[in-house]
Amino acid sequence: MNVKSIFIAGAGNTAGRSAWLFSWPLIVGSLVYLLVFFHWEKLLRDGDTYWHIAAGQWILEHGAVPAKDPFSHTMRGAAWTAHEWLSEVVLALAHAAGGWSAVVALTALAFAVTVALLVRALLQILEPIYALMLAALAVLMTTAHLLARPHILAMPLLLVWTVGLVRASESGRAPSLWLLPVMTLWANMHGGFTLGIALAFAFAFEALLAARREQRAMHAVRSWGGFLMLAVISALLTPHGLGGILFTWEIFTESSYALTRIGEWRSPNFHRFQALELWLLAGLAMVMHQGLRLPPVRLALLLGLIHLALKHARNVELLGLLTPLLFATPFAAQWAAASKARRQQDRVDHMFRRLAGPAGHAALAVGLGLLLGWTLWISRTRPPKPPETAAPILAIQAGRNAAIQGPVLNEYHWGGYLIYMGVPPFIDGRADMYKDAFLKEYLDALGLTTRDGLQDLLEKHRIQWTLLKPGSPPVTLLDHLPDWRRLYADENAVVHVRTQVSTGGEKHPSDRRQSGLDRQ
Repeated sequence: MNVKSIFIAGAGNTAGRSAWLFSWPLIVGSLVYLLVFFHWEKLLRDGDTYWHIAAGQWILEHGAVPAKDPFSHTMRGAAWTAHEWLSEVVLALAHAAGGWSAVVALTALAFAVTVALLVRALLQILEPIYALMLAALAVLMTTAHLLARPHILAMPLLLVWTVGLVRASESGRAPSLWLLPVMTLWANMHGGFTLGIALAFAFAFEALLAARREQRAMHAVRSWGGFLMLAVISALLTPHGLGGILFTWEIFTESSYALTRIGEWRSPNFHRFQALELWLLAGLAMVMHQGLRLPPVRLALLLGLIHLALKHARNVELLGLLTPLLFATPFAAQWAAASKARRQQDRVDHMFRRLAGPAGHAALAVGLGLLLGWTLWISRTRPPKPPETAAPILAIQAGRNAAIQGPVLNEYHWGGYLIYMGVPPFIDGRADMYKDAFLKEYLDALGLTTRDGLQDLLEKHRIQWTLLKPGSPPVTLLDHLPDWRRLYADENAVVHVRTQVSTGGEKHPSDRRQSGLDRQ
């Protein structure tokens, strides 16, 4: 199955189908879009969204992809791999065209298309009731990391790529060459493309094992080997070349401290409800009750995805989206062999099968019209905007009114919004650029783990004002330091300003430019 067929293939012959007949992918995708757009505040709750947009604006303005940091006052000029540059440009263009409504709509559409592609792929193998259940669970497992960020924009590419690999392996042929531009696009939009390369090698090994049993191993080596070589070449067609592929390795080997401190890179917290726990328990019950089995390579992939999900919360979505594609065909074959189960499925799915094929043209037009109307209505009645928890707008405005100048010490989560507002931050979400040593010094200082750690940090970087969360240890200390006074406070942010000019630290060439709130 090639990339084109992923979008148009359906269950059975489409001849004679009503133009007004809806389909499950259209229905599910539309519902997902409506729900996601309605809850737009969840998409904009992460500070990284804002520096991604600012990076896209910088790229459009300069006509180049930055190789060094142009934003912070602590790392200005340091090497920085803008590996999501294309997604950042797309986000910036959406923001310029329609403000936050367009950014939210773009994100919601990307996720809705992803879920619709998943439903379409599963409907070709499973009964509709099971395809819908698996898609619903995948949505639930993605909600915690559903943000207006590049990984969501690249998510449809993840589905198209994986479906193409699965179908090729199951059909005994090499993947379609149409997948190669998908890889190139993915490599320029998000660093997760390296997972796609790993999946390609895994399915190539599965195809080789199957070919050996059929005495055609050399054919598999030539066809899949050629595809793998072209896939790697396609992944290198980025501004970063080989560095883009090595970036994932660098993250896991050079950022061990950051991986244990940044929320999305930590393990899931099972003291709260986790869709991952539901997935694990349901899967365990199904395997033990039905005796379902997986081929060796797919079992290895499943275990690998479970490991990633248990290690880093941001990978839970991969488990929800990809594993149904891995076990759909083996499980469908085993279920079909059980006549009793087959009769139960016939009764349950009778009313679902009519909507398993592609939607009619009129139904598609109605669906798209409904989504457009919903988008315009919400944009007028509840226009999306950065939530106060991610964007300390009033605190920054208070600083501007007071004409504060000089470097800032900011809360990690707000660095992205400071960049978006044109204020060089102390730190932001680009932990790969700041490195572990810098992040540890920052967190130790804000945690007051040493007696004079915060004061030393303030002097070292000649900090003139701070933007921190109320009730945090450094805010309490700053309230009592003689050279500092509280300028502004609300329920989300507190601003302190230095009452005497700092003379400590080493002079930085960026101090006299873009160093404070007077930039705009």
